[in-house]
Amino acid sequence: MTARLPPQGQPPDPSKILPKTVVLVGLMGAGKSAIGRRLAARLHLPFIDADTEIEAAAGCTIAEIFARDGEAVFRSVERRIITRLLTEQPVHILATGGGAFMDPETRAAIRAHGLSVWLRAELDVLLARTARRTHRPLLNSGDPKEILSRLMTARYPIYAEAELTVISDERPPEATVEQVIEALEAHFGIALPHSPHHHHHRHPAHHHHDKP
Repeated sequence: MTARLPPQGQPPDPSKILPKTVVLVGLMGAGKSAIGRRLAARLHLPFIDADTEIEAAAGCTIAEIFARDGEAVFRSVERRIITRLLTEQPVHILATGGGAFMDPETRAAIRAHGLSVWLRAELDVLLARTARRTHRPLLNSGDPKEILSRLMTARYPIYAEAELTVISDERPPEATVEQVIEALEAHFGIALPHSPHHHHHRHPAHHHHDKP
């Protein structure tokens, strides 16, 4: 297997054409893992969850780091892990915790070494998605609607600094993955694999809903 060029008619290997790691940012429930896994599968790239990597490196859960060492220590560990993934791992799809992009140094590392994509979801979508899960320590301590509203107010202006924004709504995850792929194609000026049953719209009229 010395030939680097794909056979005629074969789509090129996305790991050779996607120039940077794609970093998914957004609130809990925005779909970073669900969308990230599907996106990675479609592009034949590894999917990495920063939170999982942090827990593996620390040898304990994120909740335990928070409780034992506080948020500042957690953010420094998170920053170090995310920077390492961006600089030492081949191109991949990286899901980050909701607070990661809020840290200015982590944000700078993402800007320098990756491409940030904000999965923007509205409150009702976030509530519906997070209600089905109990492992959301932030939401177990009060009224989820109130907590999520507060987080949206604090975080959305910063998330808006992400280089690309894709709406994550009630549609099936596959539809959102398609939107991410179209946004990546437009940004990098490259062609990426689409799902076989997707009717690809190049007409600008179909993109008016992409902007917040």
